[in-house]
Amino acid sequence: MPLTTLSGQPSSRLALGAHPQTPGACVDVALAGGIHSFFFYDRHAAAVLEALATALPSRRDDTLLITGTEERDIKGVQNDLDAIRKRLGVDTVDAFLLLYVAPGEDIGDVDRLLDHLHEQREAGALRYVGASAHDRKQAERLARDPRVDVQMHRYNMAHRGAEKAVFPAALESDTPVIAFTCTRWGTLLAGHEEWEGPAPSAPDCYRFALAHPAVELALTAPHSVGELQQNLAVLDAPAPTPDEMAAWRAYGDIVYGGVPGEFETSWP
Repeated sequence: MPLTTLSGQPSSRLALGAHPQTPGACVDVALAGGIHSFFFYDRHAAAVLEALATALPSRRDDTLLITGTEERDIKGVQNDLDAIRKRLGVDTVDAFLLLYVAPGEDIGDVDRLLDHLHEQREAGALRYVGASAHDRKQAERLARDPRVDVQMHRYNMAHRGAEKAVFPAALESDTPVIAFTCTRWGTLLAGHEEWEGPAPSAPDCYRFALAHPAVELALTAPHSVGELQQNLAVLDAPAPTPDEMAAWRAYGDIVYGGVPGEFETSWP
């Protein structure tokens, strides 16, 4: 089920992902450059949310608003949903996700929250119920859950484990995937001493992620307008060639494991 705006327009292949350092000016640059999908974790990306609130009155039907919550009780989830609708001055959020469902979580609690979000969808507060998980088994289960309309999942040149089970399940269930950490927290752009070729650019990283048929859109979270303008080239770029894909996979194999922390190696 592809994601669309209220007016029926397909999601843009890139979504502007907001963080506290994202300049508000990126919103107008994104809209002018062909990005009409926006993602924000919470209400702390103040500059982007302010710019969106200004732009939405004349463009709401043609934008796709994606957000979510890490709360795990109905009251907390509802508070986050209501707060972002109020902050942006909208009746409906397009996609609302249960973020980072973890292996140790009570499945019954997750089920109750998904059911609650479906009730909110019926009430018109949101249009798509979503979820995200770093753990591949959890992500595969969520991809097969008919209550999950969209899934957000980590995917990049170094982290390709989703190709084995998560993406096939998503394709089978017709569940669109939002790819994030496509640049591996920016580290894919740094190159590697064992790699003889040029390091991939940020647009290369997004082209790689978007080449998989399960991935409907990829998040880009620039730190400046200049970075965003560079990334806009992805929207008009051709699909990667087989040689490009092979090179990027080889590069990913070399750099994998080079970033400290469980997010690098616990979930490949």
